[in-house]
Amino acid sequence: MRASTPQHSLRLRLLGTQGSSTSYGLRDFLYRSNVPFEWIELTSDEQARELAQVNDLHDHRLPVCLFPDGVRLECPTIRQIAEKLGWFQKPSSAEYDLAILGAGPAGLSAAVYGASEGLKTLLIERSAVGGQAGTSSRIENYLGFPGGISGADLAKRARDQAHHFGAEILLLHEGVRAELLPGKAIGYLADGTSFVMHAAICASGVEYRRLNLWNEDRLRGAGVYYGAGTSEAELCHKQEVFVVGGGNSAGQAAIHFSRYARKVYMVVRGDGLKETLSQYLIDRISASPQIEVRPHTEILELHGSKQLEAITLINNLTGQQQTVQTCWLFLCLGGIPNTNWAAEAGLVRDEQCYLVTGPDLRKHHGFRKKWPLDREPYYLETSSPGVFAAGDVRHGSVKRCASAVGEGAMAVTFVHRYLASH
Repeated sequence: MRASTPQHSLRLRLLGTQGSSTSYGLRDFLYRSNVPFEWIELTSDEQARELAQVNDLHDHRLPVCLFPDGVRLECPTIRQIAEKLGWFQKPSSAEYDLAILGAGPAGLSAAVYGASEGLKTLLIERSAVGGQAGTSSRIENYLGFPGGISGADLAKRARDQAHHFGAEILLLHEGVRAELLPGKAIGYLADGTSFVMHAAICASGVEYRRLNLWNEDRLRGAGVYYGAGTSEAELCHKQEVFVVGGGNSAGQAAIHFSRYARKVYMVVRGDGLKETLSQYLIDRISASPQIEVRPHTEILELHGSKQLEAITLINNLTGQQQTVQTCWLFLCLGGIPNTNWAAEAGLVRDEQCYLVTGPDLRKHHGFRKKWPLDREPYYLETSSPGVFAAGDVRHGSVKRCASAVGEGAMAVTFVHRYLASH
């Protein structure tokens, strides 16, 4: 969300109510896509009638999206927003040198290097560009940005750079199946569209883990959020926020929320932060009077029917339980790799479903029977020749933005070697 300005008519305006999961989904997409917009929270039926021109706060037409050119969309989907922005497209060609699945740091990097080196490149992303890194309020340990840069800004720059070199980016599309054939493969999107790809890079990243509580899905986007929740920080003014997780993403989220919230609680299952967090984040968290770390603690129960109202915490050492009121719970619990399509395609995965590549494939029983070539797999190559993996989705990867960018660029080098041999 961007701060309101007197020139609000020049930016998109989103009108809705607090606790609406639909409103949250739209805010999150716009924020991660780096689209300037103004969020207007409606708090009375009179406001709903006057500002949004609907009957009341419970009107099914909410939220309402008003575009600078006068177009009005009532309770729009993310796809409808993307279509209005001119972002939703279908593949322009039936055949590509390189197809990349996932537009996080690894996928964006691969698109930039692939397209800049003359490969006809297609990048497919089912949500917004940037992946999990795109939700970060500030990345401070990325080379070349001593003052830090937000994940959304970094993703936008990379997206613009990939466009500049001619990469084709498909947003809100999902790759669901691939037929891996010698020398080429056929990819299928969720809408049935297919295309030929002579090489592929899987950079589909990971999904945030869930608490697996009975009413978690119902409260998603209505008090329960996955990731750093940068689009929501300004809405937490003078309130109490709970961030679950002990990794860098959780630490960055806590620091960001502390600028707005009255109090931020970091809920950590382990002893503390030293084993999981970068030292510069530990120092800042320790120095902030707004942040309190609760070690040996987990979320036991979520309370609320339509919106989160309270949570029950349990201390794993003492067994003591505590119920506290809050409507802001952000889960940064690590990830589960997005590799279901890869399993169906027969690619080798490890016990946690990460894609196995390069020398690590030798450790897997039966690999030699499947590998059809005389040469060894390239370092980032999967068990299918010409299909590579980069970033968080890969077994043994370093879960850092800079590492993902490096792997995306490196994967393109191996793509060139593969294509040259075919």
